[in-house]
Amino acid sequence: MNSTFEKETQVVILTGAGISAESGIRTFRASDGLWEDHRIEDVATPMAWERDPELVWGFYQGRRRQLLDVVPNPAHDALVELERFLGDGLLLVTQNVDDLHSRSGSQNLIHMHGELRKLRCEECGEILVAMDDVHLEDKYVDCSKCGVERMRPHIVWFHEMPLKMREIEMAVADCDVFIAIGTSGHVYPAAGFLGLAQACGAHCIGINLDPPQNVDLFDEFHQGKAGELLPDLVNSWVGSE
Repeated sequence: MNSTFEKETQVVILTGAGISAESGIRTFRASDGLWEDHRIEDVATPMAWERDPELVWGFYQGRRRQLLDVVPNPAHDALVELERFLGDGLLLVTQNVDDLHSRSGSQNLIHMHGELRKLRCEECGEILVAMDDVHLEDKYVDCSKCGVERMRPHIVWFHEMPLKMREIEMAVADCDVFIAIGTSGHVYPAAGFLGLAQACGAHCIGINLDPPQNVDLFDEFHQGKAGELLPDLVNSWVGSE
């Protein structure tokens, strides 16, 4: 495939923890198997929320407050430039729950694992964007629509289905180019998108600090930091000097 994209090129991009790590957000799971110093079972499952909501709430409030201390990096900005060129021909799917893509300016964006900046009512389904000082306190947030006293983080936990899977899979199956950035290839169902894209004839590009588990499925792989590689790659894809 020619390295320059046409404006009609259909592109799906999947981003993972690696792209956010370059902004100072810790990656999904450390080598010791802990997530921000907690066991997955204690903070990232529906059972944990039922068993110890105070612990889970405090954990996510801390992660939500962390968003105030980080900013998008050049990789996020480069993807915005690519979207400006391709328009609706680009769909950005992120496994990350931070808001760095949207703060950088990405519009055609799906958060398949939910969003830290939002809360959800388990009773009526109301979703609240909640990032002001009151919402970031340690106390629970009430649902303003139905009055339930404890909204949950709008996060897809283990044992829950990721969001908008059908829409994502249809886009991956129809795309001309599939690009995976900063993702390990370990976490399903997102790890299966690469195989689907390849089976449907897409040109597959990988960008990661280390070769991911499924590196052999890529048509081309660029090893290094996304913030250092993506600006030049995007310029080459859109034909810029």
